[in-house]
Amino acid sequence: MIHTPYDGTSKPFTIGLQALDIREWLDVDDHFETYINEKRRLYVEETDNVLVEEEGTEDAQSEVLDLIEVQRGKGNLVVDATLSPLARAALLVQEDLVLMRRSSNGWCLVAASLCFPSAWNLKEKFGKPMQDIHQPVPGFGEGTRNAGLIDRMFDNLRVEQPVMRWNWSLYGDAELYHPASDNNMKNRFGEGSIDGKVTIRLERQTLRKLPKSGDILFTIRIYNQPLEVLEKHPAGAALSHAIAEQLNSMSDEQRAYKGLSADVPKLLKRLAELAQKSSL
Repeated sequence: MIHTPYDGTSKPFTIGLQALDIREWLDVDDHFETYINEKRRLYVEETDNVLVEEEGTEDAQSEVLDLIEVQRGKGNLVVDATLSPLARAALLVQEDLVLMRRSSNGWCLVAASLCFPSAWNLKEKFGKPMQDIHQPVPGFGEGTRNAGLIDRMFDNLRVEQPVMRWNWSLYGDAELYHPASDNNMKNRFGEGSIDGKVTIRLERQTLRKLPKSGDILFTIRIYNQPLEVLEKHPAGAALSHAIAEQLNSMSDEQRAYKGLSADVPKLLKRLAELAQKSSL
């Protein structure tokens, strides 16, 4: 299935939460083995950059593992018993798993298996509250209306009603592991034409309150699509126009955060070409 949240229904820099059917909490596709193999590689080669946990989170991590095993089964994978419960749980799904806990400072990141970050660094965010985690995001830092809304959403999240949202951006490759903390990249797609160089990177994010611990599990599922998928999509012209419209509506600060400041003119030109080809 090709997801298209860039059709204008999930605009960047908006919260856009929607109710989630618990039966659709986790999403598995034909690329499952590729994702799990990449997680295993990163567990070995980038351990400190993809796995973190605070002391005292073990029971909540085990709660996550139990919930995932109920929905997905225990799988047939041989898993290192020395791994944390959250790390083991993440080897059963394509999602990254991030555990959030309420403290006097707000909802803080207290444990995670994060192998597929979209231009952020787990070690930089570990232990921090949401307003600090979101500080670099235009309109979401401490003191903003969005920061207050997110805190209230976390406080009011119900066990029986998980929620989800989509996020998307444009990258110059289809790598899953993108840990860069500095998003202000120039010439993301290289010099000259960007034909064949652009990947639409989607994030399907869910929030689920854990019934025993009261912690919140934040999941992030990555999908990569070549921009050229729009050429053969039945709604390709409309989708190309929708992406172009959203790029045009971004502020300079938002474009810089997305790492697109230098490339918007080339992206708009390429989207116009794809829209024309799709409509033929």
